[in-house]
Amino acid sequence: MDFEPSPRAREYVGRVQAFMDGHVYPAEPVYEAQRLDLVASGRGHHPPPIVEELKAEARRQGLWNLFLPDAADPPHGLSLTDYAPLAELTGRSPHLAPEALNCSAPDTGNMEVLHQFGTPEQKDRWLRPLLDGEIRSCFGMTEPDVASSDATNISTRIERRGDAYVINGRNWWITGAADPRCAVMILMGKTNPSAPPHEQQSMVLVPLDAPGVEVVRSLPVFGYADQHGHCEIVLTDVRVPVSNMIGAEGSGFLIAQARLGPGRIHHCMRAVGMAERGLELLCRRAVSRVAFGKELHHQGVIHQWIAESRMAIDQARLLTLKAAWLIDRHGPGAPEARTEVAAIKVVAPRVALDVIDRAIQVHGGAGVSDDTPLAAMWAAARTLRIADGPDEVHVRSVARRELARYLGE
Repeated sequence: MDFEPSPRAREYVGRVQAFMDGHVYPAEPVYEAQRLDLVASGRGHHPPPIVEELKAEARRQGLWNLFLPDAADPPHGLSLTDYAPLAELTGRSPHLAPEALNCSAPDTGNMEVLHQFGTPEQKDRWLRPLLDGEIRSCFGMTEPDVASSDATNISTRIERRGDAYVINGRNWWITGAADPRCAVMILMGKTNPSAPPHEQQSMVLVPLDAPGVEVVRSLPVFGYADQHGHCEIVLTDVRVPVSNMIGAEGSGFLIAQARLGPGRIHHCMRAVGMAERGLELLCRRAVSRVAFGKELHHQGVIHQWIAESRMAIDQARLLTLKAAWLIDRHGPGAPEARTEVAAIKVVAPRVALDVIDRAIQVHGGAGVSDDTPLAAMWAAARTLRIADGPDEVHVRSVARRELARYLGE
């Protein structure tokens, strides 16, 4: 395995780093101030104007849709391994940088699904404006009434009636649905409950303005009300054309596997980026803060925390790069990458949490306030241990694949 960045990847790392230094980091206090104004005016889920300014600048610089190698305009040809360090850089400013480059979840996964499985009509109506950053999207799969860690539990019904599908169900934690720019949801539901367990589910496009779609509320995360929102949505007799089905009926699990592999690389490398920024803030605090007559970095426990953080971050990064390399070689959802893809989903958020927690401790009261990005990053990293399947599901997957070698399976 050779993780030496390709010349193209090295070039893009330099360009994204320059964009972060010159535009994103200076925009962070502007974003926060604009968010406060919007919340005060009752429009807390509207995007602050600085976001569109950053998007325009990123597009002008050709730093746009970097996650999708052959659908960007012009195509940049970055492999998943090439893109991974770019995702890490954007993770250092998770509320701003991914969207500025049009590389934020859940749009990235939805665009990949439409790019791979969408019909020409679906691509023209939904993929094109997503690629252009004109609309946002969401993904509906998690349900409050069942354990959604087991996707076979999904109870939302998608029933064929003539030339339409009628949908009834209740979802929650639908990220992005509160944003007024969110125009469409890719929904996972059951089309044939009597089929084999992994052939019951399908994915269908549901416009958020369709009759019967009710956004009930946006759920806070550890007290944070995110701009894009994480919503509870009730669907009552929602009718969409048969042409809104993505792929064939019963192919929901297959499509989900294709969506999840690259998406986990994105999530995990952004988590590594959060950890790196946490370590940077920890070190800056340690060399500038005086307690008991000397700078904090003279304390032995601080040495321990810094070293443990550096070692853990580098391990998480290497494991994620290995997973990206395997996906590049064998394709999304390939058996050769399943253990690594499951493992990074556990490892990267845990590492980010540990590092950010140490940084919070070194900052004292400032660490749990909004004067630093640490508290918000901790909340985001902690959520990742549940989102996209809880840690326990992925640990079980790794263990079962390991045991299979001894059980003759």
